[in-house]
Amino acid sequence: MPADRQSSPSRSLFGSTVAVAIVVVVAVVPTGCAGPAIRSQSPELEALSQLEADTKLVGDYTAPWGLNAKRIERAALVTGLADTGSDPPPGPQRQTLLADMQSRGVIEPNSLLASQSTSLTWIHGYLPPGVRKGDRFDVFVEVPPDNDTSSLAGGWLMETRLTEMAVIGNTIRDGHELGVAEGPLLVDPVSGGTLDSKSKIRARVPGGGVALTDRDLGLVLAAEHRSFAMSKRLGDWINRRFHAVIKGVKRGVANPQTDRYIELEVPPTYRHNLARYIRVVQSIAVIEPSGGRHARMQLLARQLEDPVTAPIAALRLEAIGKEAIPTLRTALDSKDAEIRFAAAEALAYLGESVAASHLAEAANNLRSARPVALAALSVLDDANGVDSLQSLLSSRSAETRYGAFRALWRMDPELPLVRGDQLGDACSIHVLDVDGPPLVHVTRSHRPEIVFFGTDHDVADGLRAEAGGSIVVVVEGDVATVSRFMPGQSDQQAEVPATAERIVRSIIELGGTYPDAVQFLQQASAARGLTSRLAFDALPDELDGRPSIHQEASTRSRDIPDDADPPAADVDRGADDPE
Repeated sequence: MPADRQSSPSRSLFGSTVAVAIVVVVAVVPTGCAGPAIRSQSPELEALSQLEADTKLVGDYTAPWGLNAKRIERAALVTGLADTGSDPPPGPQRQTLLADMQSRGVIEPNSLLASQSTSLTWIHGYLPPGVRKGDRFDVFVEVPPDNDTSSLAGGWLMETRLTEMAVIGNTIRDGHELGVAEGPLLVDPVSGGTLDSKSKIRARVPGGGVALTDRDLGLVLAAEHRSFAMSKRLGDWINRRFHAVIKGVKRGVANPQTDRYIELEVPPTYRHNLARYIRVVQSIAVIEPSGGRHARMQLLARQLEDPVTAPIAALRLEAIGKEAIPTLRTALDSKDAEIRFAAAEALAYLGESVAASHLAEAANNLRSARPVALAALSVLDDANGVDSLQSLLSSRSAETRYGAFRALWRMDPELPLVRGDQLGDACSIHVLDVDGPPLVHVTRSHRPEIVFFGTDHDVADGLRAEAGGSIVVVVEGDVATVSRFMPGQSDQQAEVPATAERIVRSIIELGGTYPDAVQFLQQASAARGLTSRLAFDALPDELDGRPSIHQEASTRSRDIPDDADPPAADVDRGADDPE
């Protein structure tokens, strides 16, 4: 690239060379692939390769901002322990908790802390990229190492406000309140049905946190390209490709804020796959030499024929938009499974439901592609998408089955097959009338939820299991007796059919919590009293749309770190300047 194009961003954004335009004329019938896929040195292919090199993408000028999860934390009080708590030692954590309790009007907070039914804990959660106010997140709870609490089982996390923490000098300072957390503690079971000493003092509250803020997503301009004009021009190019309905008005997704920062709205299609959205945005071309679009499409079509270059080619075709659909559809006929998947994923985000069966095939047969295949299927909310996901519910793979359920539920929680029942505030329960080996799936993240794949989940005669500290389940023949014993209260008892679903419902109806129901299922499985397979968190890597959230957003992305807040135009950040 000539030196004058490097020194002038505005010219580099719109300039082109006559030589490239001439090259395009002869580059009519390429016979290979650009980059690593090109194996011939024909002049035509060399010309196409040069054309691609001269094409400039949004990622050549920017880097993503806001893709890192933000940790928020706080000292918190857990109550309801069965004499397994402790009086915390003096220290900053105790002082923080005491201050919080006093601000809430708690009488004699030191006496409450001294009770064996309470424990000081340290909790934390992560606000994911693109989180919106009111969204839920998981909360992780642990007892500090210098406390004598022996178990958190049966505990309840009192409402706690979470903030970002920073060490300034030798002092821990907290920032704005960004989340609030509360709920019953789920102490992680292990495969043998027992708990080691460390597991007993660690727990989580699935979906127990609520975000109190929005987190923005955006792009940061590289230092050599920063100007208000450049920021606006890049925003204009992005808005030619992407629109979203914002506050009832359809407009472009890019909102240039300063000379160095462009805020991005997220279209609904990409709501659960922010990493792909950023990669597509950064693959938008801002310079295509005169007459080069047709020739570039030919080059990308050739690259799509090689599994080495197909993923990037499909991404760049997706960035072009509807014009690229015929090229991507042609690749669905490839004999190579990875090529078919790359094309199908791009087509799904372009709204082409013809991709559904190919994505289902990838979810079944390409384990590495399973998370993103299921995420792409979840945006195809038509008959093809629904049918393809339903076909996966009978798979032998727990990952595939639960991933398909999660994708269907995300698509539409009211779909009859996946709707299920909400058992008060405890959890949701879903019974899916599908084929395949019987499976009971329990989540320890996202939200409290139990999914039964199949309708027959018998519990064996002779089983005796606990569900928390006050509920006991005894199975005799085909009848289960669920009993609750509470000091100072009348005993409660219910007889139900000896199936896992009916027992779980009874546990909740008698006042049990989600952790109580999970404990029963774990004990029943460990004692070989549950005829179905029990699986926990059988998600393929991460189906929350972020399987690649920490990977480079584009192969041509600038290397700029993701700091806590968007960079302001009028602040000298010094050593923290994202360059």
